[in-house]
Amino acid sequence: MVEIRFSLFYEHQLPRPWDDGRERRLYQDALDQIEIADRVGFDVCWEVEHHFLEEYSHSSAPEVFLAAASQRTKRIRLGHGIVQLPPAVNHPARVAERIATLDLVSNGRVEFGTGESSSSAELGGFGVRRTDKRAQWQDSIDAVTRMFVEEPFAGWNSPSLRMPPRNVIPKPVQKPHPPLWVACSRRETIQFAARNGIGALSFSFVEPEDAAKWVEEYYRIIESDECVPAGFAVNPNVCVVLPMMLHEDEATAIDRGIDGAHFFGFALAHYYGTTPHDPGRTNVWEAFQQRRAAQGFDREQIIANSQTLRVNVGSLRGAIGTPDQVADLIHRYENVGVDQIGFVLQAGPNKHEHICEALELFGKSVLPRFTEGRDEREAEKAARLAPAIERALARREPARSLPIGYRMDEDAEVARAHKGPRLRRPTLSDVRHEARHRAQKGLYRIVHSASDEAIERRFGPRAQRLFFTGMARAYDPSMSGGFKGDIDFRLTRSDGSSTTWTMTIAGDRAHPRPGPSGDPSLTITASTPDFLRVLAGDANPATLLMDGRLKIRGDFELAPRLSEMFGGPSPY
Repeated sequence: MVEIRFSLFYEHQLPRPWDDGRERRLYQDALDQIEIADRVGFDVCWEVEHHFLEEYSHSSAPEVFLAAASQRTKRIRLGHGIVQLPPAVNHPARVAERIATLDLVSNGRVEFGTGESSSSAELGGFGVRRTDKRAQWQDSIDAVTRMFVEEPFAGWNSPSLRMPPRNVIPKPVQKPHPPLWVACSRRETIQFAARNGIGALSFSFVEPEDAAKWVEEYYRIIESDECVPAGFAVNPNVCVVLPMMLHEDEATAIDRGIDGAHFFGFALAHYYGTTPHDPGRTNVWEAFQQRRAAQGFDREQIIANSQTLRVNVGSLRGAIGTPDQVADLIHRYENVGVDQIGFVLQAGPNKHEHICEALELFGKSVLPRFTEGRDEREAEKAARLAPAIERALARREPARSLPIGYRMDEDAEVARAHKGPRLRRPTLSDVRHEARHRAQKGLYRIVHSASDEAIERRFGPRAQRLFFTGMARAYDPSMSGGFKGDIDFRLTRSDGSSTTWTMTIAGDRAHPRPGPSGDPSLTITASTPDFLRVLAGDANPATLLMDGRLKIRGDFELAPRLSEMFGGPSPY
């Protein structure tokens, strides 16, 4: 068993309608909530950075909010969950300056979470190519951490960033820099975090028993030669994020918190899928009310029964229940090695007074069950990992020194910056992504609001060849994790008949053909309408799986990769 810490996670959600003063009240209420969390013993407050995601997140300047929180609190740590690192969104020097300044005004309480974003609203809004964002994250985190430790920073020259030597000031209180984290949504990004020696902020709403596999693999990589730290310190931690609402009466907790949890999941799917969105006009809250049950967020499926909590039971529930139920869920995460749980209370229409009551109750009735012996367990963990961390840091390229004699020269530096690398031509991956995006939009217009019967009439076996061929063309081998083999898609119809298509992955290509495979690695079964809605971004496969409308047989580790293998986005 490891120590476990507790945090709050804020998106600053604000469903329509937006009355005058609602954004101001949203921010002021959140500051009041964090004061309570600090007083009752929460360890971290995480604040996202998102742009243009109306209703889902009104948190575009987390460094300002966290600075305000630093002056209202004494001990709670202040986490960026996350700073978006593509230089078109945040220049690395400005990131380093802001993080260091927040660390100074908070007396060394910063947690530095990072990420790339994956929503079309943000990537398109800042002109970041989806195919470039991971490389830009890797480049920027290397540059930013060097800015923390190099005096002066020795400069940078890469396809995404050109910067001459400068002494980037101020420097952070925490040495060599605040703990690093990265946003994760699936097994591959958990592994990515471990290989880079940074904490994993997981947004997958996984059950404790499923998290066990991720945690085990994360720490195996941390202690192996695969770990080459992205920064100048290793932060071995896994945090899972869950919706939460607490009350002594289970039915009251559900009534107060389930709409917020479901809106969180619905709006996440809205912005990270291919659902069309008209800026300033699309009403996400209205769409949620109309379509929540069809999207797998059926309020009627969440009932009070005094049983052990399941994070995903019928619909997303998370940690919504009584103190005993939530404590039991925490114990299960603790037993599989999860280091931290981030609770989302401010979600959807959840009321400020109910959030405050839940925080007070958590501090009184839940948190004391997990504090005894925590410091000793943390010390044991640090001692166990110390040799592996020392070896990992030896693999990291050291800080650089600037040669004597370099002087700032405005004309020469500006000339070099503007000379820069030429804008590259669109790659085959870019062309495929654009074609795929147009096809998804067209399919969405056809299936959105259409009945199952209408979809079945339009998409019989002959038409199915078109969308399986489109999937094969969209196949991205870099997202396959080295998989080779057959994937069967069994599409059922309301008359009881079914059609099976096999997608064979060989080399760098995918080949579709009608009929079942003799030995499929994975079989996906769904109705034809549900399958088409998933392809169009009009349905969430996770919610279909929870409702039993989508069935998986075979390699369960392969299933979460399918979306990105065939061109879909992931949340982070």
